[in-house]
Amino acid sequence: MEIKKVTDPSFRKYGRVVEGIDFTDLVEAIKKETPLPDGVAYEPSIKALEETTAAKALQRRTYGELPIEVGYCNGHNYKLNAIEYHRSSEINVAATNAVLIVGMQQDITEDFKYETAKMEAFLVEAGTAVELYATTLHYAPCSADEGGFKVGIVLPAGTNYPLEESHDGWEDSLITAQNKWLIGHAEGGLDAGAHIGLVGKNLDVRE
Repeated sequence: MEIKKVTDPSFRKYGRVVEGIDFTDLVEAIKKETPLPDGVAYEPSIKALEETTAAKALQRRTYGELPIEVGYCNGHNYKLNAIEYHRSSEINVAATNAVLIVGMQQDITEDFKYETAKMEAFLVEAGTAVELYATTLHYAPCSADEGGFKVGIVLPAGTNYPLEESHDGWEDSLITAQNKWLIGHAEGGLDAGAHIGLVGKNLDVRE
């Protein structure tokens, strides 16, 4: 699939490149303090990342002083597999080159289906941070090359932690974790009970 850069004007409806913050110490912490598995690993909160000056600047400026968590999503992946969205922006800090496949929440149908052909892919170069707006559909980053990817994930504190209550019916059926709504692909290998609503090809950035 075609891969554009996040600096391309077509990315503006999905998010923006975060400017005015020096991400050097956070990028270095991601490189040193987080693993690079053969599959994909996600951890919502890592103390060493949250103690960086970049993280503190993100909390103060990007989230308006709201409590945040800084974790990572690292590994090797080339496929979409699912889409998720939050009720808040998500900041992705690329410690390596990575590819994001994104779409728009507004294109989800009333019965919570989504055509994967509507999605676009964008390269985030190492050292770059992007804000994905709350209405931007996304999932785990994809590898830009065979070396895999390391991406810092910044969200409001508590996001993606286990639910404390049961949820079913209407949009509630998509809630799989705190502040996380998910729609899966039949080929995505998701846990039983996940809402399968992605229609079309399970996108692969190598194709």
